[in-house]
Amino acid sequence: MKRMPERIHLAKLPTGIEKLNRFSEKTGGPTLYVKRDDQTGLEVSGNKIRKLEYSIKEAISSGADTLITCGGIQSNHCRATAAAAAKLGLRSCLVLAGKNTDIPDGNHLLNLLLGAEIKFVTTDEYASSRMQIMQDINYKLLFQGRKGYIIPEGASNGIGSFGYFNAMEEILRQEKELNLKFDAIVVAAGSGGTYAGLFHANKINNNAARIVGLNVRNDDHEFFAKVIADILHQSFSYTNRKIDFTRDEIEIINGYVGDGYAMNRPEELEFIQELARVEGIILDPVYTGKAMLGLVSEIRKGTFKDCKNILFIHTGGLFGLFPKKNQFDFRQADLSQ
Repeated sequence: MKRMPERIHLAKLPTGIEKLNRFSEKTGGPTLYVKRDDQTGLEVSGNKIRKLEYSIKEAISSGADTLITCGGIQSNHCRATAAAAAKLGLRSCLVLAGKNTDIPDGNHLLNLLLGAEIKFVTTDEYASSRMQIMQDINYKLLFQGRKGYIIPEGASNGIGSFGYFNAMEEILRQEKELNLKFDAIVVAAGSGGTYAGLFHANKINNNAARIVGLNVRNDDHEFFAKVIADILHQSFSYTNRKIDFTRDEIEIINGYVGDGYAMNRPEELEFIQELARVEGIILDPVYTGKAMLGLVSEIRKGTFKDCKNILFIHTGGLFGLFPKKNQFDFRQADLSQ
C-alpha cells in the first residue's frame, strides 16, 4: 500500500471546536458545535489552505515555481493560494471570473497586495474554458523559463481532498479529548473537495457519523454526487486503498443556493448578523452563511431528529463580507438616530 501523500505545513492546526450554547437553545433540537477552520491563519484563513498544503507540496516536488488556479473575483481559494505562494517564495497566476474594479475590495484587494498575476474572464468563459485558459497560461510560462502547476477550482481534486481526510482524523482525536461523539458533520458544499475528504476518512475509520453537505453552488444533486465520486476515485490512486461506497451515501441537501452562487437574499445576511450577535461568530456570505441557515432549517424540518450532537465546519470567508457591506441593514444598531 502506498503511504498517504506528503504535505507542507502552512495552516495553524488543529483548529478548535466550540459549543454554541445560546444558539443551540434558540434553534432547538441537537446541540450544535463549530469547528473553527476560519482560524487556520490570517492571510490563508479558511478551509482552502488545508487542501493547498497537499497540492503545493506536489507542486514544489514537481519543480514548479508558479501556482496557477481559478475562482470568482472574491474567491477565498485564490486568495489563500496567492498568500501561500508569497510565503513560500513562489509566484501565483489567478484566473478570476468577473470584472476588474477601480477600487478593489475583499479578497481581490488581498490578491493584489500579495502580488498575484491576474487574468479576468467572463462568467461564460470561466464556466466553459477555465481549464484551457489555465493551460494556456502554463504554456506561456514555459517560454518565460518558468514552470507552472495548475490547481483546479478550490483545490478540489484527489490530492487536495487529503486536506479534509486529515481534518476528519483531527476531529476524531478531538472527540476523544472532549469526550463526546458527533452524530453528523455538516459542511457547505461548493466544489466538492472538502466533502470528499471528510467522507473518505469517515469511511476509512469506520466512523458512524453522517457527512452532510449543504449545497451552495447549484441544486443538481446527481452532478454534485458525480463530482465527489470522481474526486474520491482520484484520491485512491495516491494510496492504492479503495473504499466501497454508493452515490446514495453521498448526502447532499439542496435548496439553499438562494438567488445563486455568491449572491445573497436579505434573509441570508440577516441570519449572518443574528449568529454574530448571539455567539460572536461571523459567517461568510457565500458558503457558511447559507449552509448554517440551511442546517437550522433542516433541523426544524426534522432531518436531524436522530442526532444529539452536530458539528458544523466553519470554512472561513470573512474577507468576502466586505464587498457586501452595502447590502446589510445596520440601522437598528445606530444609537444616534
